[in-house]
Amino acid sequence: MDDRGTLEKLLIKAYTHADYSGTPFDEFESFVNPNEITLSYEIEYDSAQGSGTTNSRMNFKKMKPGDLSLTFFIDGTGANGKVVDVQQQIEKFQTVTGYNGDIHRPNYLKVVWGTLQVKRCVLKSASIAYKMFKSNGIPLRAVITATFTDNSDDQSRVAIAQDHSPDLTHIRMVKAGSTLPAMCYEIYGDPGYYLDVARANQLDGFRKLKPGSKVFFPPLEK
Repeated sequence: MDDRGTLEKLLIKAYTHADYSGTPFDEFESFVNPNEITLSYEIEYDSAQGSGTTNSRMNFKKMKPGDLSLTFFIDGTGANGKVVDVQQQIEKFQTVTGYNGDIHRPNYLKVVWGTLQVKRCVLKSASIAYKMFKSNGIPLRAVITATFTDNSDDQSRVAIAQDHSPDLTHIRMVKAGSTLPAMCYEIYGDPGYYLDVARANQLDGFRKLKPGSKVFFPPLEK
């Protein structure tokens, strides 16, 4: 709930552009918020075993896109104070999260709820379990279990990971009072690389960095 006690609903917003530009063209609202959200991550390693040894050395390779798992409960009995059409809600979920013929692929999605970090993702899998029916076969209750996989761009993933390794590429936004030597020290551990960074960004007046601009920091060769 927000400060005024208004119950916030979990939203899934659909976009047609890979950069999530513009306003969402459709969205799914959960009438009953999930009581559990599962975030899973997987790290990939290359196992290297030296000659004559029994243990392998796990060399870090990459972070795989994370998964977000949610379970939506749809109640058409009115027990929650509002009567909804269960099948209509399921079809709405499928339309928002599923295949879009206009872009020839599933929609690009954002999952938004309260203080949960906005997640850019795509639907990975979903299952629907019908729990109750009217005598004529119309569903009264259903549970949708869905897994979304991360679809953030490389720059966003680097920002989220807060990767400071000097052998990786970095892009940093200039803050008020920032200097190139200080930013080089933060990333490389040595302010002396500021001339190389200035050349990489074609900066002439590197002593006067513009707040809000972005600076590219190339990786250092090992």
